[in-house]
Amino acid sequence: MKITFCCTGTQARPWLQGLAAALPQADISLWQPGAPQADHAVVWKPPQQFIDEQPRLKTLFNLGAGVDALLRLRLPPAALVVRLDDAGMAVQMAEYVCHAVIGHLREFDAYAGQMRAGRWADLRAPRRRADLPVGVMGLGVLGQRVAGALAQFEFPVNGWSRSRKTAMDGVRSFSGADGFDAFLAASRVLVNLLPLTPDTVDIMNRKTLARLQPGAYVINVARGAHLVDEDLLALIDSGHIAGATLDVFRSEPLPADHAFWRHPRITVTPHISARTLRQESIAQIAHKITTLEQGGAVTGMVDQARGY
Repeated sequence: MKITFCCTGTQARPWLQGLAAALPQADISLWQPGAPQADHAVVWKPPQQFIDEQPRLKTLFNLGAGVDALLRLRLPPAALVVRLDDAGMAVQMAEYVCHAVIGHLREFDAYAGQMRAGRWADLRAPRRRADLPVGVMGLGVLGQRVAGALAQFEFPVNGWSRSRKTAMDGVRSFSGADGFDAFLAASRVLVNLLPLTPDTVDIMNRKTLARLQPGAYVINVARGAHLVDEDLLALIDSGHIAGATLDVFRSEPLPADHAFWRHPRITVTPHISARTLRQESIAQIAHKITTLEQGGAVTGMVDQARGY
């Protein structure tokens, strides 16, 4: 069994060493142009040349939850695409989103400004969680973990997905196109965890964001192409949206002249809401390769037609 590793922007040696330790029976190598044909590949944003030179791949294991970049390539028709189910990312995402929602509820940014100004007073009136219903858009592995964590903090939580999901304790469920407007109208905080597909590009635009309750807050931790930047800025400046926490952007790194850097009601972080953890990912990939080689079924299989 031969496994090749082709991950753009990733230090290969620790991954190769970890995969070799977890799969001692396998021949594991870093891909180079002209390399021999492999059975399985561990990839992150590989070039089309890699795909073209590996037409007999059985499986592509994507180092991340989002597979949109990989699915834009011309993949071998018989190859399976498998994403990481979690590998330590879900708890990180829940931490990040809860931090942003609680920070908005408690107005910690305002208190930080007072600290920098050396002011003790100006205590702000407490706000009720009941007045800040949170809508989680996308209820996959990460979205379910985020929704559950927010419910533990006693926020009203709404969840929306393209297809109906199993009911979750403490989460009011919406689904499909018919439930989308009602989901938005029921939410004052919007958390985006959708996969990026042709149907979800620009889904957070002037029309949809305007359906949120007045004084809404937007948190985007999925993909930058979900959000129409200019529409968010206009709605913040109009007062309909109170602010935003953004971790993903159409162009990364975010250009130095982008308005998000300078807007006082927008918090920018550099795509760090949920990082891929190497040891957890290696263990999951090794288990799935072993299971597939033995003829078993694995979780995380991507429906390439749907895009996730």
